[in-house]
Amino acid sequence: MNAKIIGASFDTSADNQTFATNEQFGFRLLSDVDRAVGRAYGVARGPDEQYPDFPKRMTFLINPEGRIAKIYDVADPGAHPQLVLEDLRQIATSA
Repeated sequence: MNAKIIGASFDTSADNQTFATNEQFGFRLLSDVDRAVGRAYGVARGPDEQYPDFPKRMTFLINPEGRIAKIYDVADPGAHPQLVLEDLRQIATSA
């Protein structure tokens, strides 16, 4: 569908590489150790929140114009890909 997938975490590049290899990811992982991207996208947790060292699990679907088309709070990682694919198809047919 001509979509690109990019993941991001607060881990180091080395940790991301190990994780991506172990999980056999077919996409790149951005290392956001200073949490600048996480703060910009609202996924960094505050110090008083549960699990403050971990980002919220979210997906951002960005349309061909570079705008966020949809934001997902990933509650069910097993069902999540299908939801995103359905929305990708809608974007593709409306473009």
